[in-house]
Amino acid sequence: MIKKCSYFIGIITLIVLVFSAFKKYETKSISNFLTTAKENITYHVPTENEVEEKLLADNYKVTPITKSKSFIEFKEALAERESAGEYDIVNSYGYMGKYQFGKAALRSIGINDAKEFLGNPAMQEKAFVALLQINKWILRKEISKFQGKRIGGVLITESGILAAAHLGGAGSVQDFLRSNGSVSFSDGYGTNIKHYFKKFAGYDTSNITEDKQAMVM
Repeated sequence: MIKKCSYFIGIITLIVLVFSAFKKYETKSISNFLTTAKENITYHVPTENEVEEKLLADNYKVTPITKSKSFIEFKEALAERESAGEYDIVNSYGYMGKYQFGKAALRSIGINDAKEFLGNPAMQEKAFVALLQINKWILRKEISKFQGKRIGGVLITESGILAAAHLGGAGSVQDFLRSNGSVSFSDGYGTNIKHYFKKFAGYDTSNITEDKQAMVM
């Protein structure tokens, strides 16, 4: 009888020791995650003004421009968008040729014969370059000021500026940039210059020289 009592007492003592050791280990393992009344825990929640300032700063953040695509790629991509690359096409608004010129734009660079223009691919290529030169001169300050920044969520590049000017004119580009993207021109088919800023960004147009009086004829 004494032996049985001793056996059960031993078992109970062992269980108590194991349980005590487990509790001690458990308390130790989570102690690093507990805080006390003496600890000063602080964190910062941005105010509404701070959030607005951050958004404005991101909007004007200068973004590094990666390696440019070539000028030939630029003009062919633009021609594909304008006319599917066709030299003899005239759209429903009367815009003509591979790059879809209006008559007023053609007259400004010395071309007055629309029929001759449509049948002369070399003239059309020269006309495209001449108009780029004029727009680059008009928009030289905007190129210097806004290139590499984001306006209205769009990365601004020189090629994007020139493409947008081809679509809507230099004045529409100035309005878009100076209004932080809130004023944005769309053509008769609903194409917005913001799309051109995006689609034709990052091409190399450094070979285009500024020329206020560029002419073809």
